[in-house]
Amino acid sequence: MASSSISITSGVFLVIFVWLWSSCLYANGCYTSIISFGDSLADTGNLKQLASISNRVLPLFLPPYGENFLNQSTGRCSNGRLIIDFLAERLGLPLVPPFLQDKGNNNMVTFKQGVNYAVAGATALDRSVLEPRGIVNPMTNASLGVQLAWFKQSLPSICGNESNCRDFIGRSLILVGEIGGNDYNYPILWGKSVEEELIEMGAKTLVVPGNFPVGCSASYLTVCGSEKEEYDHVTGCLVRLNQFAEYHNKLLQTKLKQVQDLHSDVNIFYADYYNAAMEIYLFPYKYGFTNGALKACCGGEGRYNVDPSVECGDASATVCDEPDTYVSWDGIHLTEAAYRIISKNLFTTPQFNSLCSTSTSGVGLLGSM
Repeated sequence: MASSSISITSGVFLVIFVWLWSSCLYANGCYTSIISFGDSLADTGNLKQLASISNRVLPLFLPPYGENFLNQSTGRCSNGRLIIDFLAERLGLPLVPPFLQDKGNNNMVTFKQGVNYAVAGATALDRSVLEPRGIVNPMTNASLGVQLAWFKQSLPSICGNESNCRDFIGRSLILVGEIGGNDYNYPILWGKSVEEELIEMGAKTLVVPGNFPVGCSASYLTVCGSEKEEYDHVTGCLVRLNQFAEYHNKLLQTKLKQVQDLHSDVNIFYADYYNAAMEIYLFPYKYGFTNGALKACCGGEGRYNVDPSVECGDASATVCDEPDTYVSWDGIHLTEAAYRIISKNLFTTPQFNSLCSTSTSGVGLLGSM
């Protein structure tokens, strides 16, 4: 998703959040750590570290990215915190560090409270599967499979023997996603899913959100919009792409029901990620987004402040004065303010509260499949 090349098929997002619990009493009343997989919506610095190894400098590593971190670009694809950061804060845990670190920096003790394997630009399927189908990923080969391999390889250093690691996994909240790209539907339709593999490793409760309303993305509106397209009369979003996202979510729920039927001892919840975000697109002024929901804060010229030839972080890019009044940060990713609202909509629901001993309600989680 960090790629500047945008297409209808390669820009589809798959978000899978996986919660794991055990019957033990945890320090925060819920979980003792967060373990994350995915792409740019969750990456807290892994692509930046990979790029430094190969001496690559990408615009997303430069200001104004990360400007809310005292002008320190952390590798997050936003001006500030991501959903994973707000979730960590909500659970009373430290911000989750990237797995990849500078040589000599041993964070295995820190990783006991959280570790992030997500890499911006990652795909669900490996390069060996995608490239024969004409799908080339110029960003990274750190697919979901590669990230899972990192996870398995690092477990002994983090938690010791198999019994201790199974307990560690059971005490952790695990996020799997976002994973975007042409391959979004393969994990749903073919083979053993990531959810099933994690269940085998000890997962007892899985909460799996659906897709974003991608028809509201400033980049898609710029690249795919035309007089022939149908736009929602309330939000201004592309109807066709949002219908596509809703269709994806329907397939996802069907797959989750199949997994649930195979694992009666596991609770699987579907999180309505689509409507958690759609709340903002329907009522931007209610949430303080006075510059609307569709224009990007950082980018180039054009109706939606998006120019495919000018990336946020480029010297020629423009940056808005008040990012908190925008939903879109760079045309693909959202602002910290938007992620804060979406996190609240997702993680203040009765279902989540029943796991984490908090209150209030929201639109995020639907019941066990």
